[in-house]
Amino acid sequence: MKTPQLPLDAPYSETQRAWLGGFFAGLHTHLVQSAGSVNQTNARVINILYGSQTGNAESVANDAAAIAKAHGLKPVVKGMDEIEVDAFTSFEYLLIITSTYGEGEMPDNAQLLWDAISAESAPKLDKLKFSVLALGDTSYDLFCKAGIDWDDRLAELGAIRVLDRVDCDTAFEEPAEIWIKEVIPHMTDGASSTVVVESDSATAEKSQYNRKNPFPAKLNVNRLLTAASSSKETRHYEISIAGSGLSYEAGDALCVVPTNCPQLVDDIIKALACNGDEIEPINGEQLSFRDALRTHFEIKLPSKELLEEIATRSGDQELNGLLTAGDKEKLSSYLWGRDILDLLLQFPACEFAAAEFIAFLKPLQHRAYSISSSGKKHPDTVHLTVASVRYDSHGRQHKGVCSTFLADLVSSDTPVRCFFTPNKVFRVPEDNSLPMIMVGPGTGIAPFRAFLQERETRKASGKNWLFFGDRNAETDFIYRDEIEAMQASGLLSRLDLAFSRDQEEKIYVQDRMIENGAELFAWLEQGGYFFVCGDAYRMAKDVDKALHEVIATHGKLSEQQAIDYVNQLKKDKRYVRDVY
Repeated sequence: MKTPQLPLDAPYSETQRAWLGGFFAGLHTHLVQSAGSVNQTNARVINILYGSQTGNAESVANDAAAIAKAHGLKPVVKGMDEIEVDAFTSFEYLLIITSTYGEGEMPDNAQLLWDAISAESAPKLDKLKFSVLALGDTSYDLFCKAGIDWDDRLAELGAIRVLDRVDCDTAFEEPAEIWIKEVIPHMTDGASSTVVVESDSATAEKSQYNRKNPFPAKLNVNRLLTAASSSKETRHYEISIAGSGLSYEAGDALCVVPTNCPQLVDDIIKALACNGDEIEPINGEQLSFRDALRTHFEIKLPSKELLEEIATRSGDQELNGLLTAGDKEKLSSYLWGRDILDLLLQFPACEFAAAEFIAFLKPLQHRAYSISSSGKKHPDTVHLTVASVRYDSHGRQHKGVCSTFLADLVSSDTPVRCFFTPNKVFRVPEDNSLPMIMVGPGTGIAPFRAFLQERETRKASGKNWLFFGDRNAETDFIYRDEIEAMQASGLLSRLDLAFSRDQEEKIYVQDRMIENGAELFAWLEQGGYFFVCGDAYRMAKDVDKALHEVIATHGKLSEQQAIDYVNQLKKDKRYVRDVY
């Protein structure tokens, strides 16, 4: 039985062809299985490795595996932290799918493998055929650097690139689908075309709602957590997913699809000397310029292309000089606190027609938030803990796109379009008896509120230790009543607080770790898990440094031995971070 093929002249786009090809192949698999086909034991193995910080690369890897399986291949999907570098010598066919984290860094689950593959001792890979899909964000200077590094390194080791690397921006779905469609035939070259049928149990019915079709959820609760006098505005949200068929685990993220602030949209239209009623074709629809800006495009941070165009049209020496010099720090300093509207107001001579302006914008993206509830305790609602971004700069108030969408624009009548992103690594330990150490200052407490609810629901016996802090205890001790109740019940075994501005010398969570280093190390020695959530650029790095210091001091280890100890924690998935 041959797999159905679309006629070459069928009126479909490349993306539609890729999807339909996978659908027909999957249907063929089902028909063959129904006809009594047996497992194909000699199917070609294709290894698919993903480096993922938020789950996007893992999702694409699973999509690639589904198509590969439908084409008669035997896909093996693994995170980069699940294999050793020596395994590469046994690979014949390999797909690498990786995101780039921070400023050109490897995702957490890829770092150790990258260190090994980039070492001089890495094995030669002359028999390996590979291709790389890189996920990134063009708003960062080192766009897709992790994928570029993997692509270059595998080639250096002698591996054969069967398809050129594809670099994806934040709207990665379509290029990823096209890459999968193009690369799979290179993996099947010379292999049997018989579809592989795995004997597995009946799969659970899946919800119809996902990234491509977000669920229109109802916001039930919008509650201020910080005091009115606080320098911050942190809110608690409860969003109903009843009737959606969706479910989630503690540690997952909820992705919210926002709309832009109407006032900001109007101000941009005014700055462009447009009227907002201009009709533009957007994704096959005819939309007004106003509606397009409101619902389809990022209108806060300028894309590199828009920034360069403004520099060219304005002729401004300072901006052109910064772009030409390539000094990232000075350019970043110049752009700090500025958004697209600021630039349009600063350079009023830069005139754009509606269609011209849209051409320089990036698609409006969802925002991912760590969930602050356990799906076991709250199956019909999902809780979020979000700091509203508001600040004054360049003579006007600025707002975060999604945080103030939730805070100001969503009512009980306004749907919150959302979907879940699983984080299979950032999970409560399966062994309920093992200790759990959680470091989550500020809104970083979100997943740990979920973890504690999860352990309460499981009636887990393992000890739980929370490091939490913020600026001032009086105004910023969010969830205080809940946390103190968890202490009183014994659910929270230890609580160490660090409110940085309550005393002359600032104290942070990493300082509390060092103060209590002996017990922290003892918990690790008892098999404890160490979790971190929050700011990636300062807090997470400071916490990592403190962890190494604690282990070296109280384990009486050398610097290298402490590094090895931490690396083993990472390999065992006992040191896991959810940082941003």
